[in-house]
Amino acid sequence: MQYLYNIRMEQKRLLKNIADNIRLLRTKHRISQELLAEKIQMSNQQISSIENELSEPKLSTIIKIAEVFNVTVNDLIYDPK
Repeated sequence: MQYLYNIRMEQKRLLKNIADNIRLLRTKHRISQELLAEKIQMSNQQISSIENELSEPKLSTIIKIAEVFNVTVNDLIYDPK
């Protein structure tokens, strides 16, 4: 049971990291949720949902976002710097 709890906690931490990193990169590059969504062909509601940790992005979405900001996937999933 502890194993499942640890997995769930790790998943929550990764979702928070992704959300925080996307928000930080958007702010740094002065890109709105709407513009980011347009660049990766998503709705701004989906971007908002990811940034608010309400939905888990697909790996393909994480890759597209990394490409927009010219960072690695690791830069998006690990603790914000």
